[in-house]
Amino acid sequence: MLMTTQNGIRLSYHDHGHGHGHASPVLLLTGTGAPSSVWDLHQVPALRAAGFRVITMDNRGIPPSDDGTDGFTIDDLVADVAALIEHLGVAPCRVVGTSMGSYIAQELALARPELLDSAVLMAACGRSSLVQRFLAEAEAELIERGTELPHRYLAAVRAMCNLGPATLTDDDLTADWLDLLEASGTAGPGVRTQLLVSALPDRTQAYRAIKVPCHVISFEHDLVAPPAAGRELAAAIPGATHRTIPGCGHFGYLENPEAVNRELIRFLRAEPARCEETA
Repeated sequence: MLMTTQNGIRLSYHDHGHGHGHASPVLLLTGTGAPSSVWDLHQVPALRAAGFRVITMDNRGIPPSDDGTDGFTIDDLVADVAALIEHLGVAPCRVVGTSMGSYIAQELALARPELLDSAVLMAACGRSSLVQRFLAEAEAELIERGTELPHRYLAAVRAMCNLGPATLTDDDLTADWLDLLEASGTAGPGVRTQLLVSALPDRTQAYRAIKVPCHVISFEHDLVAPPAAGRELAAAIPGATHRTIPGCGHFGYLENPEAVNRELIRFLRAEPARCEETA
């Protein structure tokens, strides 16, 4: 783990492959409440084996990065990513985001396009649905009130919201996920702010100004950012492509990592104009 101070806060990051020749850098951005370690089991080794230098970071609000007790905005998260790219001297950089990480990448593509070579936007949308905004704001309110719900209950709700039916109908797989989600502990003020940030306003018109090559990856059974929302986002971004990974939910990069990794590597290695769009 490495630390750097940028924009007046401490940011934690890992740099896998630094110093190994001229490997192209790829920066991975996590979703709401997730530490950078979620990439370590599947995406980091696959991308390293494909010859990429892989950088992961803990977004503001996720320790050991500063926890964001004083609050922050999407612009702060974007500025943190921009500062890390500049600090490491890796511009223009390929960026892969999921969920809130995709939102950060989308806004970075608007604000600082010179820092990006291309972007992969997983579990992404250009606007959150009404129910998703309600859910994010209500969960943030629970954290603000200090309401302690049973961890088993929270684990079950998160599993049902984020996993696909193939996982949820397999009791052995579901048991592993429930153990992991139950052990994630109580969310702090940083996660509360991330929840509020992740409730996207309608940014579809703004994203028509993105010039960075983008590829949107949706997950078939994603309740948070369904494939229709991913297709809408891809249609808004000039030249963007879209693909749906079957059989998984919002955590598709962990549920079906082989298919996701193939899609990531296909796009990251290809000329963006040659990537085919599929439903």
